[in-house]
Amino acid sequence: MSKSRSLTPERLVDAALAVLDESGPEAFSMRAVADHLGMGVMSLYRYVEDRAELEIMIVERVLGSVSLDLPPAPWRNRVELLVDRVRVAVAAHPSTMPMAVARRRHVPSMRRWAEAVLAVLAEAGLRGERRAVALRALISYVIGSMELEHRDSLPGVEARPAPEISRADYPHLAASTRATQRLSRAEEFRGGLALVLDGIAGSIR
Repeated sequence: MSKSRSLTPERLVDAALAVLDESGPEAFSMRAVADHLGMGVMSLYRYVEDRAELEIMIVERVLGSVSLDLPPAPWRNRVELLVDRVRVAVAAHPSTMPMAVARRRHVPSMRRWAEAVLAVLAEAGLRGERRAVALRALISYVIGSMELEHRDSLPGVEARPAPEISRADYPHLAASTRATQRLSRAEEFRGGLALVLDGIAGSIR
């Protein structure tokens, strides 16, 4: 059977992103995408082998928007740019976050991003295991930050208000919570990233 002339891989990813943006990751399925397109679910398998392939295409679309062009600047500034651009790209489609985490090793744009980060770290003087661990620390930080930033606000996810923290029982936690409430998400992210980069800078010999 020939493929529909009206459906392309690009339009398929558009539809998948629309489902994710509108309904969230919990409601995402091949059937939901097919319904959005007004076609039978089996028709999608003319374009992708399985859901995993579609998820890889979705993540490639999102992370493929991350620019690797960097201005002349100290290594810390360039790494901060590369990491922050991933946060911004995922924030445009936060429901793709679980897929981005699960499929990142299969996405060409993520490999190019990692190569760009490693190149900057190598230029900064990191070698061998220290450079590999630094990359993993940065990836772990951005994944954890995206989870904290978006998980409770995704479509289809029932968010419960956080209980009030007792100042008597948890004085440091209560003070920390009040302090972070004065920060924007971007400020909180960049502040944490600065601490990670401080650690990386301290490991350069």
